[in-house]
Amino acid sequence: MTAKTPTVIGLREWIALPDLGVVGLRAKIDTGAATSALHATDIVPFERHGKSWVRFTAHLGTLVQRRHRCEAPLVACKIIKSSNGQAQTRYVIRTLLALGDRAWPVEFTLTCRKTMRYRVLLGSKALGDGHWLIDPAKTYMQDKPQMLTPGAQ
Repeated sequence: MTAKTPTVIGLREWIALPDLGVVGLRAKIDTGAATSALHATDIVPFERHGKSWVRFTAHLGTLVQRRHRCEAPLVACKIIKSSNGQAQTRYVIRTLLALGDRAWPVEFTLTCRKTMRYRVLLGSKALGDGHWLIDPAKTYMQDKPQMLTPGAQ
C-alpha cells in the first residue's frame, strides 16, 4: 500500500456546497480555527419528520452579494469562542464540501460574517484527513468545483 501524495491548496480556495445547491464560493483556509463557518442570516430551527433541521439564508460573494435559501439537518448547537475572545452560541450543520476534485462531509457553524472578507472559513477539522498540504503563500491552487451532484468523490 502506498501513501497518497497530499494535494497542495492555498490560503484561499474555490469551493462548492453541493447539498445546499451552492457552487463557486471563495473560502479562506484557517488552520488556527478548529471549526468551519458559513455566513448565514435568518436562521430558523424547525422539525421535519421528527428530526431537527435549520433553515437559513446563505450569503455568497463579497463584491456582488448573492443570497441563497438553504435547509439542512441540525447537528448541534455549539459555543464558539472567536479570535477576539467573544463566546457565541451557533447552530451546526453537516454538509458536503467540494474542493478541487474531492468532496466530503464537513461541519459548519452558521454565523454572521458580514464584516469578514470571506463568507466561508475552513477550519482545521475540515482539512484534518491528511490529504491536504497548505501553502499560505499561494491562492486558488485548485480549479473551481463545478459539481452540484452530492456524493462525488
